[in-house]
Amino acid sequence: MTSNTATHNSHVLCTVSEQGIATLTLNQPEKHNAFDDHIIAQLITHLQSLATQTDLRGLVITGTGKSFSAGADLAWMQRMADYDKVQNLADANQLALLMVLLDSFPKPTLALVNGAAFGGAVGLMACCDSVICQDQANFCLSEVRIGLIPAVISPFVLNKVGPSISRHLMTSAAVFNANQAISYGLVHQVVGLEQLQQAKSDWIKQTLGNSPEAVAQIKTLLAQFNTASPLAKENLACTQESTTEAIASIRVSTNGQAGLKAFLDKTAAPWRT
Repeated sequence: MTSNTATHNSHVLCTVSEQGIATLTLNQPEKHNAFDDHIIAQLITHLQSLATQTDLRGLVITGTGKSFSAGADLAWMQRMADYDKVQNLADANQLALLMVLLDSFPKPTLALVNGAAFGGAVGLMACCDSVICQDQANFCLSEVRIGLIPAVISPFVLNKVGPSISRHLMTSAAVFNANQAISYGLVHQVVGLEQLQQAKSDWIKQTLGNSPEAVAQIKTLLAQFNTASPLAKENLACTQESTTEAIASIRVSTNGQAGLKAFLDKTAAPWRT
């Protein structure tokens, strides 16, 4: 069994318990665990490494402080605003790779949502097999407020909550609470903040009681036979190409640039009155 280890690499912590449960922790509480290209790269590296560990039994992704993740980091958005389309496309493909790796991770996965989750953080939740959140958490797919779209995460969110809820959340940028999230199918269990760690322990106990091979195989079958998913095996390349192209294009568009500038300058976007 993998020994207990911890990697303090920038703002992502990786631990593996003696039971074989890995935990990836976003550890930038002063920024509400907002992520950027560097954090995405670290998460990718950890997921790729953990996926090869045959004695691993499960994966938990969580955050420190009051928020699970506020989505994109402000400084990263500033850099993206200065990228050309080729650079934005490369950047978007890294986020897409992160989502694919988490969505297809061979072991059971749990998003332990300790607080608010906005933008891309909702994508992380949608890519996990199980989601437990604290009862005061709020969520939002807020991209259209600043002239962008949740393109890369959209297939994963759509597959998790369905087309009706996805259309509502992505076009309205409405903030929704934990009870709504559970009714949408995004969250599977809501507990008080003080019960969050116990809920995690219960999930681990349940996971450890299951056959790792059986879990891996049913995850593979579900992915293969999930014909409702745009990321079904035969359509994966086309979907990723379409979503990354969409976000790269809108980031360098007139409205995308104006929205980013207004957001960064704390002024009203041109279409807001």
